[in-house]
Amino acid sequence: MFRRTFWFTTGVAAGVWATTKVNRKLKQLTPESLAATAANKALETGQRLKDRAVGFALDVRDNMAQREAELGEALGIHENPELPAPRRYAAIENNRSTPKYIESPMHSYDRNEDH
Repeated sequence: MFRRTFWFTTGVAAGVWATTKVNRKLKQLTPESLAATAANKALETGQRLKDRAVGFALDVRDNMAQREAELGEALGIHENPELPAPRRYAAIENNRSTPKYIESPMHSYDRNEDH
């Protein structure tokens, strides 16, 4: 009689365990759950790609600055060279004997400016 009770209890426990597992798996396979899982995976993947891209850009910037310093040292280029003064263009006027100087003209690249 003890054997029958043991095997009956073992069978009930196995049935409850299997039923619980099947119900969990069915809940995971609903369309809402699949959509939520896919969205979470996409967000995680996007965050990882962003972190890698930012790390790569920082590495490139650091190595670029280091290489520029090496080239500047090798070529004898100063760190902060003095820039030349901005150029001025003479404006031609008929009624003046001395030319009037203006700053460099600013040209707009907006093609719809006159329309």
